[in-house]
Amino acid sequence: EVQLVESGGGLVQAGGSLRVSCAASGFTFDDYVIGWFRQAPGKEREGVSCIRPIDGRTYYADSVKGRFTISSDNAKTVYLRMNNLKPEDTAVYYCAASSVVGLESGDYYYWGQGTQVTVSS
Repeated sequence: EVQLVESGGGLVQAGGSLRVSCAASGFTFDDYVIGWFRQAPGKEREGVSCIRPIDGRTYYADSVKGRFTISSDNAKTVYLRMNNLKPEDTAVYYCAASSVVGLESGDYYYWGQGTQVTVSS
């Protein structure tokens, strides 16, 4: 059974940092790209970052470049380190799996349940 399980969300003040994790199981990790998306209330889902674990290739949305860092480890976990958080980063953060590098949500076919990140001003 394919599973993507997010964890690490929470409440943080603006300017602070948070790391969310995505634990993957049930599929061959190195064959996929793992992406992070977010959705704020009343807004469309937005691609944030993705990584292809087999070679470490990464991609970031302009809105998070220089503040967020995506990484992966041998335990089939992908991390999103978020620094200098802003209130507009508040959203439910989802991880997902795809076979292509990019942030088009339609390319992703396995999704986690999401973890809430709230940034207070």
